[in-house]
Amino acid sequence: MEAGILFRSFIPWNPKLSLRRFHPIFPRLLKASSSSSSSSSPNSKGSYRGPKPKRDWVADWISNNDDTVRSLPIYVGGISLLAVLFNRAISGISPVADASSSQSRADLLTLGLAVTNILNGLVWLSIRPKSISMVKPQGVECQRIYARLPDSAVTELLWVWESLSDVTCCRSLVIVYDSTCILQIGFASESSTFDGEAVSVDAKKLMQGSLYQGIMKSGAQSYLANLSLYPGKSELPFLPSNMQAVILQPLGDKGIAIVGGDMVRGFTTSDQAWITLIGGKLDSTLAKYVRKGFPLALQDQL
Repeated sequence: MEAGILFRSFIPWNPKLSLRRFHPIFPRLLKASSSSSSSSSPNSKGSYRGPKPKRDWVADWISNNDDTVRSLPIYVGGISLLAVLFNRAISGISPVADASSSQSRADLLTLGLAVTNILNGLVWLSIRPKSISMVKPQGVECQRIYARLPDSAVTELLWVWESLSDVTCCRSLVIVYDSTCILQIGFASESSTFDGEAVSVDAKKLMQGSLYQGIMKSGAQSYLANLSLYPGKSELPFLPSNMQAVILQPLGDKGIAIVGGDMVRGFTTSDQAWITLIGGKLDSTLAKYVRKGFPLALQDQL
C-alpha cells in the first residue's frame, strides 16, 4: 500500500498527454535502368554496358595459321643448325669435335637440340586432326514393328524414334526384346538381291554374338564411338555399311536397343544419359506386352 502511494506521488497520471510516434528513417533506394542512361546519349541506344568477353589473340592466330605453326620447329631447328655451323667455321676451331673442348661440347648439344626441333616439326606436319562430318548412310529406309504390340506401345516406340532422330545424330534404331525384334526403323542395309528390301534382324543370331553377351553381362551402356574400328561390327549386318557410331543400350535383362549414328563421336554425354533413361522406360513398357513365338510383321516400307 505504501509502495503504491509512493509510485503515484512520483509519476503523476495525465490522460491528456499524447504519445509521440516514432517514424524510422530508411535510406532511399535509387533504381538504375539502361533506358535512362541510353536516352541521355543518342549513340548508346541499345548498346551493351556490361563486361565484354576477352578474346584470346594468340589462340585465334594459331588457329588461323595452323600450317605455319606446325612448320615453325623446322625453321627454328634449321636456323639453329646453320648458326652452329657458321660459328664453328668463323671461330677458327678445329672441325673435328674434341671432347676436352667446352666449345665442342656446347656445339654438340646445340646440334642435338636443332635436330630434335626439325624432327618435331616433321611429326607435327604428318599428324593432323581428321575433320569429322556427317555421313549419309548407304542403305534403304524401313519401318518394321512387332505385329502384336498394342497401339500405346507402338506410339511410344515411334515417339522414341522421332525424338532420337530429331535431337541426336541417330539414323537407325533396332530394338530386340525377349528374343524378338520389336522395332527396326530408319536406315538399314540393303539385301543382297538389291530389290529395295532391308536386311531383316536375326534376333537369335544377334543374341549369340559377343556384343550382346557383353552388354547383358555388364548391364551397362556401351558406346562404340567409331564403329569402323571395332571387329564386332560384323555382328550388326542389318546396319548400313558406313554407319559411323553405335550405342548399345541394354533393356533390363531381356533385350537391347541398338542406336546407330551418322557421325563419329556424334553422341554427346547428355545423349548417352538420355538414351539410358529411355531404355529403362522401354523395358518397363515392353515387359507388359511382349510374348515369345510371334513373327515380325512388316507394317510399312518407306
